[in-house]
Amino acid sequence: MSQAFLTASRVRRSLAPSARVAALTVCALLTLGPVIWTVSTSLRTPAESFDLPPKIVPSSPTAEAYSGVFDQIDIWLLALNSTLVTALIALGQMVTAGLAGYAFARLDFRFKKALFALVLATMMVPLQVTIVPVFLVLKSISLTDTLLGLIVPAFPTAFGTFLMRQYFLGMPKDLGEAAMLDGAGPWRVFRSVYAPLAAPGLAIVGVLAFNYHWNEFFRPLILETSSQNYTLPLGLVSLQGNLGTGSISVVLAGVVLSMIPAVAVFVVGQRPLREGITSAGVNR
Repeated sequence: MSQAFLTASRVRRSLAPSARVAALTVCALLTLGPVIWTVSTSLRTPAESFDLPPKIVPSSPTAEAYSGVFDQIDIWLLALNSTLVTALIALGQMVTAGLAGYAFARLDFRFKKALFALVLATMMVPLQVTIVPVFLVLKSISLTDTLLGLIVPAFPTAFGTFLMRQYFLGMPKDLGEAAMLDGAGPWRVFRSVYAPLAAPGLAIVGVLAFNYHWNEFFRPLILETSSQNYTLPLGLVSLQGNLGTGSISVVLAGVVLSMIPAVAVFVVGQRPLREGITSAGVNR
């Protein structure tokens, strides 16, 4: 009886890695499936886009759809707008999250816990609820239909503040106390001691902000009306044509082109992203 139990236990242990690999492979295929189909369809002719049954590998790959993207829209202007907006938002969120996270983690002031709870509560408010007040405020100061109107309201980040607070709480207090004994003030302690150590956490805030706002569609749709201020996701909509009669290959070619910068930023920032998430979970 015990021998049979030990044999069954060994079999389960030997099958466990294979089962995990199989499960992860299925999850990876489900995740990458739409991306593979997008790239494959962008390399087909419009006539082959609706072949049944669909083929993963196009019979005669062509780059005509990509040239069609450049012919139909000013993708360089759209990419420039998106780069400017997302880069400045990422930098702004790194600054605001770093300062707010440090204040909530290391400074003592009245109603600190209540204010932090209020900041976290804003994460439960959908963007669709706040877009109308934001639009009215921007309209009152003539910032609608401007890139600045997209950038400035996105600087505050509740998630980034929470992440950086946890990051700063994981750092030893002795470093700041030693700097204060040497005559450094709160700002000098933050700038010279804690901010350099928080670089991985700030990197994760920047990477997440860049990837989110690079693909953002809703706010530009509401706030921008002039085509010269369109970001890339908003400009790609015109590839659909009137009543969606545009070539699906051209549309997906534009999607592939728009994915390249976000994928590149994620690949470059993958290591600080992983380290920042791990370090943020360190004990308070």
